[in-house]
Amino acid sequence: MRLVLAVPGDLAAPTGGYAYARQLLAHLPAQGVAVTHLPLPGGFPDPSADDLARTAALLAAVPAETRLLVDGLAYGALPPEVIRAAGRPVAALVHHPLGYETGLAPGRAASLIASERAALAQASRVVATSRFTARMLADAFGVPPGRLTVAEPGTAPAARVRPRPGPSLRLLSVGTVTPRKGYDVLVQALASLADLDWSLTIAGSLDRAPDCAASLRGRIAALGLRDRITLAGAVTPEALDRLYAEADLAVSASVFEGYGMALTEALARGLPLVATTGGAAAETVPAGAGIAVPPGDAPALAAALRGLIADADLRAEAAAASWEAGRRLPDWPATAAAVAAALRNP
Repeated sequence: MRLVLAVPGDLAAPTGGYAYARQLLAHLPAQGVAVTHLPLPGGFPDPSADDLARTAALLAAVPAETRLLVDGLAYGALPPEVIRAAGRPVAALVHHPLGYETGLAPGRAASLIASERAALAQASRVVATSRFTARMLADAFGVPPGRLTVAEPGTAPAARVRPRPGPSLRLLSVGTVTPRKGYDVLVQALASLADLDWSLTIAGSLDRAPDCAASLRGRIAALGLRDRITLAGAVTPEALDRLYAEADLAVSASVFEGYGMALTEALARGLPLVATTGGAAAETVPAGAGIAVPPGDAPALAAALRGLIADADLRAEAAAASWEAGRRLPDWPATAAAVAAALRNP
């Protein structure tokens, strides 16, 4: 089977969605799929008229016998006529609906939801990256369940991080600094834990939402936490591995996750977790591997962090459960196999 994977923007960008695309490109050939990356304009999900015209031309130029899979960052913003103009069945890869991004004006969110609903009605097959997202697409976007396939992100095996007793605890939060990641809530929660011995590293791009990053820096300074919180920015895979290896506790304050790849990377290393229940994160983090709290609730997040930071035995119990859960996670070949099977049955 020949396949073109169409992805907007910079394929090397350090986000979960782009990492998923890179892994598909690496692992689909072993599933008998000759896959090629088709770069789309970087303006999505807010494409200009020129972006849409270029995208229509790029999709239409794909050889007729080649299947098309379009990443959801672009697919949900494509007008139906652009999808139909491709002249063949087009499949969509959806990480989470575009209109559910935190911080959107209500009108913009509604417009994106309507656009994605219309686009998904044209999809020959929809690959969702979590069971949660698949249910949402069926219930809120009208995608027939028979047209949906779940292909959860793979997680590479990693060395176990053994629990350390402290006293100094190193916290790690991984993800691009955007409003959806809830870093403002995390900083607020940590401000009430000044009596405990902790430090936090936030590893994630500071360029995607510059205003959000600037506001976060200001909030950290205003709360007197500059000596305890490090904004590392985007880091290399090797640097991220080191950060995980040095961490004692992984934390996510995300408002909404389509899956939560940073959470499974923590599980793969046996790190205890404090995470919100926003979106698919409630299902990604198993019971016992840490403490789950509602998104946006700084006092609940602070209480959960205090419990694990202050109690070495509780951390050790959560770490053991995290390690066991991590050993059951799917790998990337399994993800690629699920995507290949879906595309062979459009």
